[in-house]
Amino acid sequence: MTNAPPRVRFAPSPTGELHVGNARTALFNWLFAKHYRGSLILRIEDTDQVRTSKVFEENLRQDLSWLGIEWDEGPGREGSCGPYHQSERFSLYRAHLERLIAADLVYPCYCTDEELEAERRSLLSRKLMPRYLGKCRNLTAETRGRLAAAGRPAAYRFHVPPGTITFSDLIRGPVRFEGSALGDFIIVRSNGIPAYNFAVIIDDQLMKITHVIRGEDHLSNTALQLLLYRALGFAPPQFAHHALILGWDRAKLSKRHGSTTVREFREQGILPQALINYLALLGASFGEGKEICGVDEIIETFSLDRAGKSGAIFDKDKLLWINSLYIRKESPQTLAGHMQPFIKEAGYGHLDETRLYRILDAVRDNIASLAEIGPYLRIFDDSVYELSAGARQLLADDETREVLLILLGLLNNTDAADDELYGTLMPLLSEKTGLRGKELFMPLRAAITGKTKGPELDRFFSILGKSSLRYRLHKAIAATT
Repeated sequence: MTNAPPRVRFAPSPTGELHVGNARTALFNWLFAKHYRGSLILRIEDTDQVRTSKVFEENLRQDLSWLGIEWDEGPGREGSCGPYHQSERFSLYRAHLERLIAADLVYPCYCTDEELEAERRSLLSRKLMPRYLGKCRNLTAETRGRLAAAGRPAAYRFHVPPGTITFSDLIRGPVRFEGSALGDFIIVRSNGIPAYNFAVIIDDQLMKITHVIRGEDHLSNTALQLLLYRALGFAPPQFAHHALILGWDRAKLSKRHGSTTVREFREQGILPQALINYLALLGASFGEGKEICGVDEIIETFSLDRAGKSGAIFDKDKLLWINSLYIRKESPQTLAGHMQPFIKEAGYGHLDETRLYRILDAVRDNIASLAEIGPYLRIFDDSVYELSAGARQLLADDETREVLLILLGLLNNTDAADDELYGTLMPLLSEKTGLRGKELFMPLRAAITGKTKGPELDRFFSILGKSSLRYRLHKAIAATT
């Protein structure tokens, strides 16, 4: 690291929802910038006008903000290096293309897609690496003029010089590529749209990017980009290529493995701090076997040295476990804010705040995601109270019915406040029935909640109060006759 604050960038293409792999790249860049008190630039790579969408871009920005990943420059936070959409930077790309044309480092290529595909198949059939063999490299000016006059559109290819391309990756160490294996590559397509490797090096240079942190699937792109940096006389940034997120079969994480986007996990009730924690931990280490770490501590301890070189398997069960721990740590008030969409979806959007907070405090140890709140809200709702099959089975004998009748009698004759009901009535009930432990609590849980599992019974007594407890006991007793 130099003494100057680093400038890093996250440069997504808005052609779909934010994949967790891309979110992890954004996170690594943000953590690096925060750790070294640098800047994160958000750049939208929207040159593919057919596939890009303003909806996807807006969702991407919302998801980053939801995660707490805020950019210092970019859309909505204009700086001196804008514009921050590639679609608004075409004049810059054209100017640099003209420089390369003038230096005779690029040439027009008139090959059709069909001709290029035939060349690729021929190389594969001979067990050779597919690459462009330079058919248009040495065309005469006359031939170029004739092809252009015939209406053949031309792409521009960079003439790859012979030799070895080496660089030191901050995660992977020394990396080398042979220029002879690369083939001359397109930098501007025949429709005038700059190719990724050309646009990105111009943007990174003009936006003063000091470090490029991205997935290992871009490793081979780095060799091409270094050639362009050299050709244009630019000093390249430092590179760091982290491992990819894999599915259970060790293939790159995709839709066939299940949920893969930040928005999907939001909709499934994952807390942003839980997803941040998991993505930071995935394929890396907090040290000393630690798995739960707050954002401030993650920033403080972040180091590219801890980023794993091997792909990390995405384990949703592990994510849910981490999420459950964060749910337990949050206050009922904070949880209520996060849970509003799920509470409304369950039909309880107008629930009294005080009652809601008490319910959330009672059930948060039992849920692994915010989306699980619906069934628990229904447990406390007298209007939908009913006995499950398991509860009916527990209540199907005369001895259990007698326990419920005794509790109902105690309830009708107590002056205890709702918060004192459990502590007042349970010792009396145990004394009168001679039951204790599971023999006493299991049938009571079945009768009062209608379920065989759930939060501690004392919470139900306190939240439901005398009226609801009487109603439920009457219903349960009626169901056992």
